[in-house]
Amino acid sequence: MTASRIETITSAANPRLRPVADLRTAAGRRDDDLTLVDGRRELSRAVAAGLAVTDLFVDARLFGAAAATLEPLTAAIGPWVAMLADRGTRIVALGPRPFERIAFGARNEGVVGVVRFTCPGLATAAFAPDRPVLLIEGVEKPGNLGAILRTADAAGLAGVVVCDGRTDPANPAVIRASLGTVFSVPLAVATTADAIPWCREHRRRVVAAMPQGRRLWHEAALAGPTAILLGSEAHGISSAWEAAAEAGVIALDSIRLPMHGCADSLNLSATAAVLAYESVRQETAGH
Repeated sequence: MTASRIETITSAANPRLRPVADLRTAAGRRDDDLTLVDGRRELSRAVAAGLAVTDLFVDARLFGAAAATLEPLTAAIGPWVAMLADRGTRIVALGPRPFERIAFGARNEGVVGVVRFTCPGLATAAFAPDRPVLLIEGVEKPGNLGAILRTADAAGLAGVVVCDGRTDPANPAVIRASLGTVFSVPLAVATTADAIPWCREHRRRVVAAMPQGRRLWHEAALAGPTAILLGSEAHGISSAWEAAAEAGVIALDSIRLPMHGCADSLNLSATAAVLAYESVRQETAGH
């Protein structure tokens, strides 16, 4: 297998590239549960998670003066490339112009994979019951969601629930911003209408971050079976959460971070990081 030549595409107009490039759009990802994964670290984490990589496109310049075969490619990128070849992944070398057509802007690491990836709903997601989850409502920016997934991974949280998101976890920009942790962090997508009864069913107290929160961030219990709720930077959390609390459906507390400048809030992912590590601090202090 290592002696087999890898197919090479030299024209950016090759018709095989258009559906690949279309996977950067929500419409292009809608039907087949496929997405694009850029970068060696991100792709290796998709492979480690057992996801199917249908196609691997590599920058032909990675081969240098060597022939376009599997052996120098594996040496340049990593042993997981040979694993993909054994699993039947189509590996194609692209000239500079066709590779630029499908790659993530200037952040070119020489590899782009087509990966079958879909995010489960709450009914099938599995979260550790004794650790906090981050409930992110109405997130709009892929970079924020990716950074939040990195935080959840680093802090060892139970996972992330994306409620009524305006960007989806399969967005290639989310995957890249998460450094591939989107494939390892327990994750679910849901509507707010579904997330509220889920919190009740799983006995998770909800702690919402908002500019006018009742307590300072360190005064609320964030460790254990907590759902740490954050809303979008533009709109905050929806009124459905407070209505559910008033009706006795969920237990809801609210917290705030002190803002001493002219801004009234932090970036969403920065807030998530502060609260995630406060939950870690509380857990550590409780032992």
